[in-house]
Order: sequence, then structure tokens, then C-alpha cells
Amino acid sequence: MKATCRDLDLTLRRTFRISRSAVDVAENVLLSIEHEGLTGLGEAHPYDFRGEDRCRILRALGFLADWLEGQASLAEAFADVRADGPPEAWPRAVANLLDCLPPEVRTSRGAMAALDVALHDLAGQRLGQPLWRLFGADPARTPLTSFTIGIAPVPEMQEKVREAEPYAILKIKVGTPNDLAILDGIRAVTDKPLRVDANAAWTVPEAIDKIRAIQPYGIEFIEQPIPPGDIAGLREVRRAVSLPILVDESVTTADDIPPLAGAVDGVNIKLMKCGGLQEARRMIGLARSFGMKIMLGCFIESSVAITAAAHLAPLVEYADLDGHLLISNDPYTGVALDAAGRLLLPDRPGLGLLPRA
Repeated sequence: MKATCRDLDLTLRRTFRISRSAVDVAENVLLSIEHEGLTGLGEAHPYDFRGEDRCRILRALGFLADWLEGQASLAEAFADVRADGPPEAWPRAVANLLDCLPPEVRTSRGAMAALDVALHDLAGQRLGQPLWRLFGADPARTPLTSFTIGIAPVPEMQEKVREAEPYAILKIKVGTPNDLAILDGIRAVTDKPLRVDANAAWTVPEAIDKIRAIQPYGIEFIEQPIPPGDIAGLREVRRAVSLPILVDESVTTADDIPPLAGAVDGVNIKLMKCGGLQEARRMIGLARSFGMKIMLGCFIESSVAITAAAHLAPLVEYADLDGHLLISNDPYTGVALDAAGRLLLPDRPGLGLLPRA
């Protein structure tokens, strides 16, 4: 089993701005895991909110490459991952390898996500099955994905809305002194359902006042109104407003979900935050047990990471999987969208990716 990685610079079609940052090029990493003639692909995006950068990811994956060369017994565990093998072989092989990782690799959630996805891709290819089928998901149940409108002057945001005509749901980034003017401007050019994401920019009083003010705008839910860590504040906001509250920055792994019970209506699960598909599936099950709604989200990612998350989409209520739509140099094709913006999962084995010509 051999691991190689390389820089993957993704160029944004437009500057993408949220309340705390702006980006023109996403500095991602592409990982390949080769085993017995097959190649599994994974992708890492640095979760800068937690202080990660590409250098940390590359260090972790460089250590992984050296470590894997000496793990013949773990590679042999994939021998049972075959079409005529026991059904429990593939999740066991993936879990065993991930559980054995040294701490030098675990320092990076992005690196963990890339490895997890590449191993799942490899397992699906060996079994000749798409990942959604291995997960027991029904591809007919995929939700519509929202399309994100980043912060900009109102006329520019209105132009972005017009360009997003094919998409049935829009996610509007806010977190500025101009938030109400932004929503006024958006509503002047579209009557589509809107999701509003403050990216932790408001205080508790601001959140309550602004959510009450924008409620008449046809908002589906509010995402991460206040900074993470303030669960009491989230509970106060939720009690004071009638719109559902989902959180993103407040939830990284499954361990973060139980304390949020009763404080929020739902969680945004991202592979780059939690470390991959295995943990994301665990989070989905745990959030369900607390009666929470679930959204699958993303960062600026290529079709490698977006398609990986999309294989879980039939298991959740909401999708915000548009990162690959915001870039001009996606190296692969995978998940597609129908005319309304509904996710169409590939039927090819593993992730089902194809190199873009």
C-alpha cells in the first residue's frame, strides 16, 4: 500500500468572502493510495478556523507515506475486501487502519479526512460498488444542495444571485453591519428559499435582533449565529426566535453533539472538520438520536471531497455541497446536479470519479 500526495490549488471563479476571511485560491492537498493495481483518492482542505494550514497537512501525509510502507499486515487486511468476501470486511479493514494511525498523522483533521476518503474509495473499487450502496443509502433520496452567495457589495451579491439561477436554494453569507441591507437586496432579485449563515459573527443580542428582523424574508434556517463554545448563548438565541438554529463551527466531531442537545435544531457535518466518512456516519447516527436535523457541508473543495460527502447525502435533510461549483479548475467529475440542483450520485465503484479532460 503506497501513499502519495501533491498540492491542489483550486482557483475561485470570484473572491469568496465570509464574515472573517476572503479567499481567491484554496490551498488543498490531493492524496492517492495505491494498492494492488487500484488507486483510491482523497482530498484535504485546511480548516483554518482551528489553525490548520497546508503545511500541517503535508507533514501529516508525509509521515503517513513513510508509515504505510512498513504496515504489511494492515495492507493484507484489504485482501478480504472483495466482491465474494464477508460483508463486514470492508468497514473492518478501513476502521483497523484508521485506528492504528500514529499521532503524527492524527494532528491534522484534513489529512485524516483525505486518508479516510481514499480508503473508502479503494474499498468500493475492490468491491465493485459505489459508496452510497455500501452505506445502505437510497440515491433517490438525495436533497437539493444550496448554492452559496459570499459577502460582497449588495449589487455584486445580486449579480451572483442571478448567476445562480439554476439552483433552487441559496445560502447567504452575512456577519457585517450591512446584514439587513444584504437581505433586502437579495429579496429584491429572488423569491427562492434562503439559508442565512453568520459564521459566528454576531453577539447573542445581535443574533436575536437580526434573526427577528429577517424572519419575514422567507428564511429556512440560521447557521452559526454566535461564536462556538457559548452553548448557553445558543440556547438563549433559540428560545428567543422562531427560526431553526443550526451550528457549524460549534461541532467538529461526534463528541461535540451531546452538549448541544436542546440548544440547537441541527448540525452541519463536514468531512474536513470531523476527519472523514467514518466519523461523519457516526455523527449522523448520534445527531439523529438527539432529534437533530443534519446538513452536510463543505469548504472550497474539488469533486473528490464533494463527491465523498455526497455519498452520505441521502441520509440527511440538508446539503450545502457546492464547493466544486465555485472553482474554475476542478480536476475530476463525480457527483452531478439535476436541473433543480438535486445531487445525482455516480453509480461507478468507490467514489465514482473520472479525470476531467
